[in-house]
Amino acid sequence: MEKNTTALILVGLLVIGSLCTAALAFLTVRATGELRGLQMQITSINNNQNIARAVANEAVEYSKRNPSIDLIVQTYGIKPKPAPTNPPPKSAK
Repeated sequence: MEKNTTALILVGLLVIGSLCTAALAFLTVRATGELRGLQMQITSINNNQNIARAVANEAVEYSKRNPSIDLIVQTYGIKPKPAPTNPPPKSAK
């Protein structure tokens, strides 16, 4: 009787261990798929940032030849606004 109880406990532990292993394998596969999707999104975002930087740099270069675009590139913070040529008068106290 004692051998049957020990064998039954060992088989039960084997089944529980197998179920835990299967659950962890499932979670790993699901997380790997999600990771792959997020990596694709990161690649897409990086590509869009590079394109936006290239367009911004092109706009700054174009503004050197045609200053009429300065208002647009300064509005979006691509090119800094020029410093005032005349400093404001100091107030007398």
